[in-house]
Amino acid sequence: MAIGSTLKELLRDYRFTSAFIVLICLLGLAVLSFFSPYDPTIWYAVPRDQRPSQQYILGTDSRGQDIFWQATFAIRNSLIISLIAGVFSRIIAVIVGLVAGYRGGTTDRVLMFISDGFLVIPLFLILVMLAMLIRERMNIFTTGLLLAVFGWAWDARLIRAQILSLREREFTKTAILSGTGTMELVFKEYLPYITPLVFSTLINNMSWAIGMEMTLSIVGLTNMDIPTLGTTLKWALNYHALLLKRWNWLLTPVTLSILLFIALYWMSVSISEYLDPRTRMQRVGGE
Repeated sequence: MAIGSTLKELLRDYRFTSAFIVLICLLGLAVLSFFSPYDPTIWYAVPRDQRPSQQYILGTDSRGQDIFWQATFAIRNSLIISLIAGVFSRIIAVIVGLVAGYRGGTTDRVLMFISDGFLVIPLFLILVMLAMLIRERMNIFTTGLLLAVFGWAWDARLIRAQILSLREREFTKTAILSGTGTMELVFKEYLPYITPLVFSTLINNMSWAIGMEMTLSIVGLTNMDIPTLGTTLKWALNYHALLLKRWNWLLTPVTLSILLFIALYWMSVSISEYLDPRTRMQRVGGE
């Protein structure tokens, strides 16, 4: 019932509704990839450079692949990479934030020093260097994991700040005096408070991971045989789709990327505003 009422409240926001519809459509495309009549890694499976038609909805590219079916694989793989990066980076951020905020002292200083180090390093250059070192192993999972390792630092600081606030509240002192163990206190009392924050930062991190994967693909540091939004765009650029005005090939990954970025951004903003008590009070007052 609570989930239903929350969803109903969120759907009142046109941004969440629009983002939800777009994401459902994109997920539908990703599911279609499982029914593709073509192997995404095989070249010249269809005639090259065909214009959009009834048989080839978006036409074919210069590698002899159906653009529509390649796009379904690209959406699926990009979403998987972003989910891997988002989930694993949330795990790191939650652990670091909880431990640093609750333990305090030297532990807090050490963990925040490490977090600050990840925030100030030239992230893109480090990612490029590591991607070059493990280029032969850059599959969907390793790409997502690599991005996860560098995508937790800022969110860990947000979670730490929340835990520092919770640690000073009366219910924490009452729980400690009543003999509540540390793990029980963290999981039963603190975790429900930070869950909304974790979820909202997950969406932002997914957007960042998709953009970073596209950047690494365009510079040629991912597995080009795996169709993603980045590799699809890279192949189009390699075959001079822009100069040859093969708009169907070039604009397909660009359009899908823009739709995905806007949908994730709108959903993140809408959820963040919903979770903010002050914004919710203003919304209720406006009604």
